[in-house]
Amino acid sequence: MDILHHTLCAGDGAPLLLLHGNGEDSTYFEHQISEFSRDFFVCAIDTRGHGGTPMGEAPFTLSQFADDLYNFMNENGIDQADLLGFSDGGNIALLFALRHPERVRRLVLNSANLFPEGLCSWLHESFLQSYEEACSSSEPDAPYKAALLELMINEPHIDPAELSALTMPTLVIAGDQDIVAFEHTLLIAASIPGARLAIVPGGHDVANRHPAVFNAAVRAFFEETEGSEEESV
Repeated sequence: MDILHHTLCAGDGAPLLLLHGNGEDSTYFEHQISEFSRDFFVCAIDTRGHGGTPMGEAPFTLSQFADDLYNFMNENGIDQADLLGFSDGGNIALLFALRHPERVRRLVLNSANLFPEGLCSWLHESFLQSYEEACSSSEPDAPYKAALLELMINEPHIDPAELSALTMPTLVIAGDQDIVAFEHTLLIAASIPGARLAIVPGGHDVANRHPAVFNAAVRAFFEETEGSEEESV
């Protein structure tokens, strides 16, 4: 076992796994943990190299993070779960669902992107500049900052055509002022058969800053699809 994941878990019921974004940790989902732990066993996971989870020796890539999720589920006896991923967490959830569809009951993709150009162009340029600065910096935390930025500059690389293989109920949700281009969010929703699309008031971090509207949309999706996930497996 390469790493032991740090998690925040609460509640009882079917497993709901929460995957945070780049440079964050499981505390990002404090409002989702309190809301959904009333009905689910909610587990927010610190990604490799984030929060309380160490970097380990394996590559620091989204592909590895998806493998880490697979190992986490196996180690904790979770055969199948609902996945809710935010930003890079959504990208990890997508990669995982494509590799292991039988392990995913339902999928919630919050501000995911299929390739780096899915972000607003000005932001991608900003990341490039920050990455160059981090690479040339002598600050102790510069290598870590560079590793985080490299993820956003170079990953993921998911062909929209691949998403046609996903059959689990899926919600694609983003803020109306998101840093993921609106057209890109539409592309993801249109590429997944039967996916639901929700654009809610807020920015990229709508789940944390405006949890009431975000949680309501997610809860409505769960209620509408209760039972239907069994037909898609």
